[in-house]
Amino acid sequence: MTDLHASVLSSRDKPARKPGLRVVAIGGGTGLSTLLKGLKQYVAPGAGSLPDQPIISELCAVVTVSDDGGSSGRLRRELNMLPPGDIRNCIVALSQDEDLLSQLFQHRFAKGSGLEGHSFGNLFLAALTSLTGDFGEAVRLSSEILLTRGHIYPATASSIELDALMEDGSHVRGETNITASKGRIKELFLLPPDPEPLPQTLAAIADADVITIGPGSLFTSLIPNLLVRGIAKAIIESSAVKIFVCNLMTQANESLGRTAADHIRALDDHAQGKLFDYALINRKPASRDMKGKYELEGQTQIVADLDAIEQMGVCPVLGDYLPDGEVARHDTGQVAKDLMELAMQAPTNRNEAARSSR
Repeated sequence: MTDLHASVLSSRDKPARKPGLRVVAIGGGTGLSTLLKGLKQYVAPGAGSLPDQPIISELCAVVTVSDDGGSSGRLRRELNMLPPGDIRNCIVALSQDEDLLSQLFQHRFAKGSGLEGHSFGNLFLAALTSLTGDFGEAVRLSSEILLTRGHIYPATASSIELDALMEDGSHVRGETNITASKGRIKELFLLPPDPEPLPQTLAAIADADVITIGPGSLFTSLIPNLLVRGIAKAIIESSAVKIFVCNLMTQANESLGRTAADHIRALDDHAQGKLFDYALINRKPASRDMKGKYELEGQTQIVADLDAIEQMGVCPVLGDYLPDGEVARHDTGQVAKDLMELAMQAPTNRNEAARSSR
């Protein structure tokens, strides 16, 4: 295990990375959008005002598209489109103006026949999808309108459904049903299996200097991305610095009783290979009030079993990632800072040499 800042100090004699990192962040739900808010502060132009400050030359988010509940689920069923909710959150997170336009995209109608429960951003993406006939193009155009500091790609353009094999041998189908289930998940599948990825996703992974997975719900936000054809293989074969951002709390069914090492093991098992070089893990205890609130929902802080993580060939990096408050959300600025420092201190990426020789 390591304290990041001590590790950085001990690595000052290593060759410094060149500015302009290519970063790919993979996930879904609120976890990915929270991370993107921090990473966008390093995206050029606007970043790198300090001499030693690292910058991101290209930021790409790869987002799971398996949601079947709420506004996204209704649009998916009624319009036969991909669920827009997680994509919308990422667009807002990466937008340069997080005020009026972002508030507009996140506005949820409280009443109105057919409108109640829908967010404006979801309807906007639905309208652009209808106009263009292409959900990916609708995402691109929406990103241009909100001036996002990065590219956002759905993990696949195929309509997929989750199928969870539980430890008792039963199957639970659909993200909403899986989240509501009380059983412990053993393995996850996609229906139909092996959907095609977007070519842009594989290209971004191949060129990446840094790849992150997490935070996010283990079986409904993170693992589904790895089951899309070619994505796990591309990550494993990439020479990028690969970092797992561990969740702060367990979830009642998806990760109940799972330690930090168990999360990494589940991701590796579904990817059929070793994914990570580092794991960012919170070391700050939750307040008594926060603990009590989450215990009512059957949730606790994730155990950081550092020896087990190291035995898997992953370097755990500890940080204070849990801000004070009632809701457990990552300190996006601190997580992004530590991610960038890790990227800068790691050995020079072979991708940079490969690009320079083209």
